[in-house]
Amino acid sequence: MRLLIFGPQGVGKGTQAALLAPHWGIPHISTGDLFRANIAADTFLGRQARTALESGELVPDGITQGMLADRLNEADAAQGFLLDGFPRNPEQAEWLESMISGTPGIDAVILLTAPHDVLVQRALQRGRLDDTLDAIERRLGLYHQVTEPLLRYYGSLVEAVDGDRAVELVHQEIIGRIGDRTSVH
Repeated sequence: MRLLIFGPQGVGKGTQAALLAPHWGIPHISTGDLFRANIAADTFLGRQARTALESGELVPDGITQGMLADRLNEADAAQGFLLDGFPRNPEQAEWLESMISGTPGIDAVILLTAPHDVLVQRALQRGRLDDTLDAIERRLGLYHQVTEPLLRYYGSLVEAVDGDRAVELVHQEIIGRIGDRTSVH
């Protein structure tokens, strides 16, 4: 099963992905985790990612795609994955399709939503160095401008779920909706 999880920062994508991936026996692949691992290892791509993140910008496509290509080629991703934080724009979606060409495509896109003020508070509470109020507001603005158009790109694959509820309620709704969705293929 190949799934994408979308939503603005602070909506709970990582929390839900950590619960959902084991449920379906697929790896949770987070671009944020890839960025942090490369930054911690002080790789060339990690240094470039750090510069973008510290300024509240999105990491450039080429850097993200380089890290992700390596991860998607690992054995545990051969039977599927739950991608968190990618794609962010139509060009990345097209790149992803070419990466997984010759195999079944994306089964479903989980879209988590929550009010703006909830997202800002959640992001601030994470306590990450790059989570200043200005950086959070910039990233939320970029999400709405750059990433939301992907909802049209994926069309009927999108399942919108209210993420401003108890973690278990959100989790159960996703399982029910995606389980129903993938059983019709």
